[in-house]
Amino acid sequence: MPKSAPQTESPRPDERGARPGEAESGSGTGDGTGAALPAAGVGRIPILDPSPAVDGGRWPAKAFVGEVVPFGATVFREGHDLVGAQVVLTTPSGREYTHPVPLAPGAAGTDRYETDIRLDEEGTWTYRIRAYADDLATWVHNATVKIAAGVDVEVMYLIGARLLEDASIDKRRPLRDRKHLAALAATLRNPDDPGRFAAITNERLHTIATLAPIASLVTETAPLAIRVERERAGVGSWYEFFPRSEGAKRNADGSWTSGTFRTAAKRLPAVAAMGFDVVYLPPIHPIGHAFRKGPNNTLTPGPHDPGSPWAIGSADGGHDAIHPELGTVKDFSYFLGQARKHRLEIAIDLALQASPDHPWVAEHPEWFTTLPDGTIAFAENPPKKYQDIYPINFDNDPQGIRDEVLRIVRYWISLGVRIFRVDNPHTKPLDFWEWLIGTINAEDPDVVFLAEAFTRPAILRSLAKVGFQQSYTYFTWRNTKDEIEEFVTELATVTADYLRPNLFVNTPDILTEYLQFGGRGAFKTRAAIAATAAPTWGVYAGFELFENVARPGAEENIDSEKYEFRPREWAKAEAAGASLAPYLTLLNQARRDHPALRQLRNIDFHWSDDDSVIVYSKHLAAEYTGSGAPDTILVVANLDPHSVRQTMVHLDQTSFGSTPGATLDVTDLVTGQSWVWGDSNFVQLDAFVEPVHILDVRIRP
Repeated sequence: MPKSAPQTESPRPDERGARPGEAESGSGTGDGTGAALPAAGVGRIPILDPSPAVDGGRWPAKAFVGEVVPFGATVFREGHDLVGAQVVLTTPSGREYTHPVPLAPGAAGTDRYETDIRLDEEGTWTYRIRAYADDLATWVHNATVKIAAGVDVEVMYLIGARLLEDASIDKRRPLRDRKHLAALAATLRNPDDPGRFAAITNERLHTIATLAPIASLVTETAPLAIRVERERAGVGSWYEFFPRSEGAKRNADGSWTSGTFRTAAKRLPAVAAMGFDVVYLPPIHPIGHAFRKGPNNTLTPGPHDPGSPWAIGSADGGHDAIHPELGTVKDFSYFLGQARKHRLEIAIDLALQASPDHPWVAEHPEWFTTLPDGTIAFAENPPKKYQDIYPINFDNDPQGIRDEVLRIVRYWISLGVRIFRVDNPHTKPLDFWEWLIGTINAEDPDVVFLAEAFTRPAILRSLAKVGFQQSYTYFTWRNTKDEIEEFVTELATVTADYLRPNLFVNTPDILTEYLQFGGRGAFKTRAAIAATAAPTWGVYAGFELFENVARPGAEENIDSEKYEFRPREWAKAEAAGASLAPYLTLLNQARRDHPALRQLRNIDFHWSDDDSVIVYSKHLAAEYTGSGAPDTILVVANLDPHSVRQTMVHLDQTSFGSTPGATLDVTDLVTGQSWVWGDSNFVQLDAFVEPVHILDVRIRP
């Protein structure tokens, strides 16, 4: 049975031991049905560490439509009697139901009970963990052992008969089930019935008890919230480009004619053809002239240098204006329309800072920090200085700043923008983001905010907790086998209830040494891992052209597009076979074809004999795929971009629903080659040809 959306509500457990409307003694507040709700105390049946939860329920946990979410709790009781647990869900539309699949015991000795549930309705859900003394399971265990040993035989049969008789008069159960329970009870009471012992393990009895446990001492947690957002909040392929570079032309006198939204729209079909879902644009606002930066972040701009788009604001306007060289609001609307035509969403940059020429500087000087000499403090990250940018002081006029930012965000939403990539959110107060995102999402739940949170772990995580739907991560700096395994495991487990990683492989600010010196193999490997390890990943333009020359002493491209026009000859590169675009297309197609790649928590790492070869699988059980068949992808990647690697890889087949020793048919989605695999397999990965296997795994019957 699928674990997603049950069609009928199942009855509560048979709450033996409490009269209707009365809670178990000492276990909290009754809910009118005999359940014990632990408000301040631990509860009659202890239920600890329910999940998903964020800081004990301070903020809602997060999921996206179609996400398979693990629910769990630590449940136990005194003595040796058995316990059970269920998830009670309330949908965004207000329907409450008990999930038909009970929580299953986890690893032996942990007392952890878990189950997976696919959430398919957008909105805020709540859930409670319901635990109980599993009277039937306790009796079955004791009766099976004792009767076989000839100990307390009649007593055990009578205990079982009473359990089933009490359950058979519970009118919340279907009549056919009540009749079956009564018949089994009669069998247990009859010493001459040859089916008496077999009744203990009657298959239908246990099916009935799974749907509605025969239990007592029912205890529940307080409700916890899960905010289920649209799929794009948690799944997507992003592509970043500067619209001013698309269609830009250099004139004979050295000046430039900027690209516009109209010329940039011509790039959208190629981006869509590569399979990307979101196009992210750096700031599209007027750029200041004061302290304008020249090429490579110099302080000596020429007369034709366009400046950094993050130096927002000029006489032409501020955050609610469009750079005149890009076009008008009408042109931007045309660009959005062309994106929709190609099933692309547009994300724009929300960078809360100002150039010295921004209208805010004259109209609201109190929004900035004034130094003792009367000047306004510019941005800096010592030893780096950003003389062309004034940071906002959110403490000088917090209400005025909030009102203005809310107005700006609402304005762009009114034009059709539903995704904002937020620049340096960790340099703004956390409570500001909690307020802004909460306010916007209360008005329009479809709006998505991505945090460019390259910062300390506590701040990065807290930004996600207070509302950011996605976050940049440290992925670009995790390159070795141990680093990647530790990093991705943390994303899939420790922070998965609230933090959705967006694994960008590069940005205008980040060109790591691995890409600078790794050649084509490094670009392929990084793209393959980003696209398969997490549901959301991203690429900054130029990656597909293997742009890898860094500015000396810096971790960014030389002649950075942040400070210059940078038109690229896309078609020429593809025609010459010098583009990674076909490989990116293949990766995004694999993500569309394989739902296992669109989940975060389902990654398992396997073993190889070579520390430069990483192996992991992404598996989705049949009940969640929508096709009726399981989906398993196995990735084997050579992390050394300078060599050919030969090694043995060793699989734990139980991690993807198989058994040790089973035969696997695997097909490489990159090359189309197929092999027969088992638990241990030889691989050879050539960094100069194909450094990564992306294998579609089929288990032989």
